[in-house]
Amino acid sequence: MSSNKLSAVLEEQIHRLCLNDFPCGHGTWRKTKDSTEGAKTEETDALLDLLSCPHSPWQHNESWSPQALALRQLAVLTPERLHTDFIYNYFITFRIVDKDVTVIDDGLLKFSKLEELVLSANKISDIPAENLPSTLKILELRANQLSALNSLNNGLPPRLQYLGLGSNSLGSYDDVCYLTGRHWPQLVCLDLSDCEFQDQQSLLKALSTLPCLRTLVLEGNPFTLAPCYPGFTVDSLPRLSCLDGSWISPEERHCFRGLAKKSDLIVDRASATVSVGRMRGIPDPLMSVDENAPDFPVITYSYFITYEFLSHQTVNLKFNSECKFDAAHVTEDCFSDADLQSNKNCEKEPSKPDTQDLTVYTGETCHDFALVSRHSTSKLTWSECMAFSDTQTYIVSDLGGLKRFFNQGLYLTIEEEKVLSWPAASEDIPVAKPSQTVKEKKGGKEKESPIKSGSTKDKSKDKKKKSVPELVQDAPIRRVLGSVHVPLQSLVRRGQKVEVLCELAALHTESEVETTETLEKDLGKKTKEDKESKQRGGSSTKQKNTATSKGKGKGRKECEEMDVHTDNSVSGPLKLMTVELSVELEKWQSASEAHQLLLPHQNS
Repeated sequence: MSSNKLSAVLEEQIHRLCLNDFPCGHGTWRKTKDSTEGAKTEETDALLDLLSCPHSPWQHNESWSPQALALRQLAVLTPERLHTDFIYNYFITFRIVDKDVTVIDDGLLKFSKLEELVLSANKISDIPAENLPSTLKILELRANQLSALNSLNNGLPPRLQYLGLGSNSLGSYDDVCYLTGRHWPQLVCLDLSDCEFQDQQSLLKALSTLPCLRTLVLEGNPFTLAPCYPGFTVDSLPRLSCLDGSWISPEERHCFRGLAKKSDLIVDRASATVSVGRMRGIPDPLMSVDENAPDFPVITYSYFITYEFLSHQTVNLKFNSECKFDAAHVTEDCFSDADLQSNKNCEKEPSKPDTQDLTVYTGETCHDFALVSRHSTSKLTWSECMAFSDTQTYIVSDLGGLKRFFNQGLYLTIEEEKVLSWPAASEDIPVAKPSQTVKEKKGGKEKESPIKSGSTKDKSKDKKKKSVPELVQDAPIRRVLGSVHVPLQSLVRRGQKVEVLCELAALHTESEVETTETLEKDLGKKTKEDKESKQRGGSSTKQKNTATSKGKGKGRKECEEMDVHTDNSVSGPLKLMTVELSVELEKWQSASEAHQLLLPHQNS
């Protein structure tokens, strides 16, 4: 891939200023004392207006440097001063954003008075300290492709006060070693947001050596999901004034006083509590039950909610030992879109995950895994408002995986379980066979089937009073009523709780679906009959044609009536199903609360 040097981009921007072209620079368009009055010359004020007038074709976009417009004005007033060294030394600020810059080359050293350099949203993968001007005070490298800081060895700008490294793949122990006071003695503001730092204690130990640090941005890093953040950071950096865009108040600092001394108890582990509340809007499945339906099978409906979440699992692996765990859902410092997609496609399967054997050839070690587990709430029978009151707490040690999980969001699914129950085979209780009823109807007998006979019902009721039949249940039939995606990105951005009311479009009941299919079949048959009658009409007499046309019109009328019936009975407005959901991260509010919560964890 060809490199796009920073100096080349800067030279192109300066060239676009057109410092030697109209209305700048020397030219016949300038009105001087020696020049004669004519239409081809312009006053100096008129030339300056052409540079700043909104409708002027000579107005340029100078957002890449505040000095660009001033330099063009100098090219009108005193063009003789604009030699090469003057231009290079004139610039103090460069803002080259999203220009596909890949390399900070030594051509930048020509700008000897540069103080602010903003290079956000480029493709820079390395920071060569020797190519940075010594006068630099602000360096912004947000959203680049930085993966290491090992090039920051010597020759760093000693006056640098602001360093922005957010949204880069930084977070290793080596990167922490380059964030000390030895490298940045005058650094006042540091932005490390949305990086991959997980070891909070080692990072804060390095940052505590920065003597002038007053403003720090750490939100979006995996360790910020732990309960000890921001309290441990506030107490570990007593000179800090602003954290994550918020001023640190004296009351907040007092609440967390003494937490830094308990560093031996600090564990970079997150605790998230997921609560499922009330659900409304489920259609009543018994509203469409036929009153003349047989007594058996007995149909029961229940409803439950499933979702996926990360959980912590510690596995002891021994040499040539076999460990059973869900290998398809385990990620070790890794969580991808395919994981969520594969789990989402398995929503109709039972909630118990399939396990498979995995032989690990390693010594006896202890590994922490981030397991994507599926949780199902308790099953409730239908009611207008079903209160699940389901609360689960998940402990996750893989903070990087948890961060990626929050950025992708949570999938919540509403499922219906239908169970058919039949009476067990018994001498006292005869089981009605549907085949006998069909035979009676085919034989043309006027005798009603035993199931629909009123006297038989009375007898069966008497028998039920004498002995309650034992019911045998079929395998449950599950149906997904709806699924919704719940975004959780705010938890990564220092949010503590996400509380939402999930809205899902309710599906039609089974009876409505069957009615639709039956009507479609009837309409298809009616259309087929119309075609056949039309073909027979072509070879018949005029009278038959007339009769056929009447029948055809009648058939069309019946079809129209069916269409209207279908629209009214099935295609009515759908109700919304709603589910109350909240996801909350545990956060310590004071040092005393942390001490009370830490002791049970350590003892366990």
